[in-house]
Amino acid sequence: MSNPDREHLAIIAYAAYRSACPDTPPAWDDIPETERRAWTVAVAAVTGQPDATLIAEGVKLHQIIIEGPDQTHVFHNDFTAGRQGTLPIRDEHASAHHCLFQAAHGLWYVEDLGSTNGTFVNGRRVITAQRLKKGDKVRIGHTTVIVVSVGH
Repeated sequence: MSNPDREHLAIIAYAAYRSACPDTPPAWDDIPETERRAWTVAVAAVTGQPDATLIAEGVKLHQIIIEGPDQTHVFHNDFTAGRQGTLPIRDEHASAHHCLFQAAHGLWYVEDLGSTNGTFVNGRRVITAQRLKKGDKVRIGHTTVIVVSVGH
């Protein structure tokens, strides 16, 4: 898929995003170039045809660093935490895929995936996707992990 095709799909995806938002974001031509490139990179990733040159042109990948009970983990993409998650939680009170950590618009969020015992951020139960920041304590079952860093 060529770059013009990716950009065309990115424009379509952004238009769908704008129509779904209650507060209409700016038009494609009015958003910063870095955001347009980010949408194009996202389309490339979804279509399975990433282009490293797009990343090299200035679109920064977002990462999150999570300190678990046994080690520290660095993630650049969405991931699940749980007994069978990408972030493994060795806790009988955690579900197999307990919660989802996801990046959106440069921010990281955690969302419970219908676990039996719930997901908590700083002692508060997660009902909908909860934005994460440095220092947040995320409890999964009886296990707490700490957000060491979020961002680039």
